[in-house]
Amino acid sequence: MDKPGTIGKSPLLTRPVVMLVFTAFTSIFGFQLLLSVVPLYADAAGGGSSGAGLATGIFMLTTVLTQIQMPRILARFGYSAALTAGLLFLGVPAFLYALAGSLPTILAVTLVRGAGFGAITVVFAALFAELAPPERRGEALGLLGLAITVPTIFSNSLGLWLSDRFGFGTVFLLGGLLPLLGLGAILGIRHTVPYSQTNDSTGFLAGMRRGPLRRLVLLFCATTMAAGVTVTFLPLAVPGSGLFSAAGALLVVGVVTAISRWWAGRFGDRRDARLLLAPGLIACAAGTAIMPWGGVVMISGAAIFGAGFGVLTNATLILTMQRVSKTEYGLGSTLWNAAFDAGTGLGAFAFGFVVSALGFTWAFVLCAILVVSTLTLVYQDYAAD
Repeated sequence: MDKPGTIGKSPLLTRPVVMLVFTAFTSIFGFQLLLSVVPLYADAAGGGSSGAGLATGIFMLTTVLTQIQMPRILARFGYSAALTAGLLFLGVPAFLYALAGSLPTILAVTLVRGAGFGAITVVFAALFAELAPPERRGEALGLLGLAITVPTIFSNSLGLWLSDRFGFGTVFLLGGLLPLLGLGAILGIRHTVPYSQTNDSTGFLAGMRRGPLRRLVLLFCATTMAAGVTVTFLPLAVPGSGLFSAAGALLVVGVVTAISRWWAGRFGDRRDARLLLAPGLIACAAGTAIMPWGGVVMISGAAIFGAGFGVLTNATLILTMQRVSKTEYGLGSTLWNAAFDAGTGLGAFAFGFVVSALGFTWAFVLCAILVVSTLTLVYQDYAAD
């Protein structure tokens, strides 16, 4: 680990980094704008709560399937081509939602968008780790965290508000345009090291066979399952508008997540990011358990969940990049992003059936129990040293 006190010796906001921040911000803005709206659209199309969960689950399925192939895709085509294709696949199909009047057609559009999202997320994390000065890598990943979590501060709530006020079509138009804005910024991103020197052919399954990496993947996957449950089912569990609605709670989650993720990045440059894992898991579990209660309790739970989720998001990314070599940043990004999106999709899909059987409150409580159970992985990680 880099020595404390080295922060600030090398510039962080170089031109390629600024362009990458812009591209990440606009594309994730478009993604988040539709994240809670598409499940509602699927529900309105006759899919019910199971259809709503399936919409998120299908998106994350193709996201993860694409992500686990990214080391090979990057080795063949490189960063710029992969990022360009990803932005096109994420943005253009969103325009077709307005023409999709049934659940099967909604899911078909979602499949294509998931592939685009899988590509761009892997490229973002790998490039940020590559372009950052080594002594400021945690801070750089925190900057990436801001770029992709600041949109969640308002875009989830904005998407719900826009769909209620102006209809689904307006949200689909914006959700398609925003990722495409990043296409122009790609020309300003110059990767300073030849691609063949920064990535090898190590595959996803080979990475999962490494115990230190596998523990992080499983831990983070359980955490993002709670995020998937929250964004998919909280709008159904606590409908309405105003501060004490799901839109208000998602706004709080976004604000607190952005702040805690940035803070965790700076912490990780100075101390062992592993120290954040146990507190983050406990906070995520506690917040998840109480959010469906509504009112002040829901807002408090959203703040607690956001703090834990932000800390865990950046801590696990820092640790993953520390546990791979410089030539394996693509692999590290693939593993971390696959954990993020597999958990989100699995949470939405699996707990859709739990909601149907037991109701919203029990679904959130059982999800919280799953999250806190991964404290055993933290213990195993320390014991393995």
